[in-house]
Amino acid sequence: MKALPVEPSNAPVAIGSRIRAARQAQRLTIEQVADATGLTKGFLSRVERDLTSPSVASLVTLCQVLSVQIGELFAAPETHLTRRDDGPRISLGGEGIVERLLTARSERRVQVLQASIEPRGRGESELYAVDCDVDVLHVVKGRIRLILTNDEYELEQGDTLSFPGREPHTWVNPTDEPVEVLWILVPAASR
Repeated sequence: MKALPVEPSNAPVAIGSRIRAARQAQRLTIEQVADATGLTKGFLSRVERDLTSPSVASLVTLCQVLSVQIGELFAAPETHLTRRDDGPRISLGGEGIVERLLTARSERRVQVLQASIEPRGRGESELYAVDCDVDVLHVVKGRIRLILTNDEYELEQGDTLSFPGREPHTWVNPTDEPVEVLWILVPAASR
């Protein structure tokens, strides 16, 4: 089997912003990193702005101080794009509602659901809970009433309500107009 020839690229690899993010995540100043690595503040500043490339030895030292694997600096970020109305339909119950999953099914850190609710649409008749730490309801269009165990909230376009994910709740569209909402679950609800 013949190997495919690969043309080398002269395009610079931009890793500076990832180095800066790693430094800031450690709550380190450029001066502290300079002291720990023996590199100058000016050099580190230029590296973070992708104005210069560090040598392999400097990069290894920098990654050790920042507790970052060298490969992480060069890895392509894992991304997932869902176009409007392309998210898979799901059903969490209720009447007069179309729900779509906007995040990847494999995403465990957060789950975003888009819900289109018909006039007078409603959630379950009994209060229910979702297996996540934080449940966020954001009203994109229209009005919705969220009913918790001991509270009710009337939410309008642009309003956002956060509450414990395991808090029993239900909802209703009390109007004759359709409603668009986003539900954000952190972490993603267990299946």
